[in-house]
Amino acid sequence: MRIKCEICPHHCEIAEGHTGLCRARSNQNGRIVCANYGKITSIALDPIEKKPLYRFMPGGWILSVGSYGCNLRCPFCQNCEISMASDKTIDTLPVTPEALVQKAVDTTAKGNIGLAYTYNEPLIGYEFVYDCAKLIRKNGLKNVLVTNGYICEEPLIKLLPFIDAMNIDLKAFTDAFYKKISGDLDTVKRTIELSAKTCHVEVTTLIIPGENDSEEEIASLSEWLSSISDEIPLHISRFFPRYQYLDRQPTSVEKVYRLAEVARRNLKYVYTGNC
Repeated sequence: MRIKCEICPHHCEIAEGHTGLCRARSNQNGRIVCANYGKITSIALDPIEKKPLYRFMPGGWILSVGSYGCNLRCPFCQNCEISMASDKTIDTLPVTPEALVQKAVDTTAKGNIGLAYTYNEPLIGYEFVYDCAKLIRKNGLKNVLVTNGYICEEPLIKLLPFIDAMNIDLKAFTDAFYKKISGDLDTVKRTIELSAKTCHVEVTTLIIPGENDSEEEIASLSEWLSSISDEIPLHISRFFPRYQYLDRQPTSVEKVYRLAEVARRNLKYVYTGNC
């Protein structure tokens, strides 16, 4: 019997013993479970600016963790080793929410402000993020979410009260681009709108030559962001060849700087990355 997953708009109908498109949610005994629950592939104490978050507790450090899998299919993925992996293709470290939160508490002596869910797409591991986030909040620390924003409204609203800051990928500003990566623009826009009401939000756009690098698109994207708030920081990031785009050229530094200037017509805080 196939069971529908309700976390993201794919609404995968998953057969018993199989996983959905994200490779991290499975049908076990007739119910959808988080197959990557507590399975860590990456952990590091990072500067908060690396998320990137430039206007949330600047100068702080944050314990950052990731698992495997993703619910989008970006051919340019910069973290493909883990985002396109499954538990059969990558080694993981098992950890409970309690143990991970205790590690976050223990590293406050090194400047840690909390826990960041990042590296792969964290929201496909929704239950683990939710359980950790509640414990982090109880311990007086901060929760940071770095996400593609491709999540259904109901689970997002349930999680948001525990989230202090988010960096959300707005990968482009056209439906055609999002269709190419198995997503949709409206869902991500709604995630940004809802999240900006309850927590600190910054947005990142990776500029890919010939894909999403027109001045008109960045003007439209930044104008829309400013309609929510002109104080939402936007990170214009430089693409390097990765995954299935190894034959592409890196984005020129001049292009990144020029698009940042375009975005500054609408937004107060625009930053360039990977330059």
